[in-house]
Amino acid sequence: MRKFTDDTLLVATHNAGKLEEIGTLLAPYGVQVIGAAERGLSEPEETETTFVGNARIKAHAAAQATGLPALSDDSGIVIDALGGAPGVHTADWAITETGRDFVMAMTRAYDMLVASKQPQPWTARFCCTLVLAWPDGHDEVFEGTAEGWIVWPMRGTQGHGYDPIFQPLGHDVTFGEIDRWAKNRISHRADAFHKLVKGCFG
Repeated sequence: MRKFTDDTLLVATHNAGKLEEIGTLLAPYGVQVIGAAERGLSEPEETETTFVGNARIKAHAAAQATGLPALSDDSGIVIDALGGAPGVHTADWAITETGRDFVMAMTRAYDMLVASKQPQPWTARFCCTLVLAWPDGHDEVFEGTAEGWIVWPMRGTQGHGYDPIFQPLGHDVTFGEIDRWAKNRISHRADAFHKLVKGCFG
């Protein structure tokens, strides 16, 4: 596994919160983190059918455009009774003409589960795939998951996306009811980042 030896890492995201989170995580290793917006990068079209495929598109596009190692992630929720949907289309389910509506997306998932007549518990997992790519085309891949199940009705106002209908294993509250920092210790993204740090920065 290739170790990260540079002092600057480009994070292929326009999400300021995600950039801050990654920067805090990597600060102990003396790494300066910059975002895609800082370099004026546009978001490439995600045309793959897997999390790793889309993460690779974003990481390699950013690395080639800037000449810097680039980190990207692709994540979503996989619901077993729906054949793995929404999966890579997790965010797409929330798209409306005026922005993203995740209440609509969660309602759609619930309605499809009821229509499927699959018995509860409706097992599901959040998945996160990180790709660290170098300008020479090499990359390292790290995958994290958070196992649980879908609950209804929605519970909690913390977090984002599908958090109010996802209850992680070993807990009696949803991701929407868990404090942000507590969630960050048990989430799919935390799992993937732990593997990234151990593999490339440790």
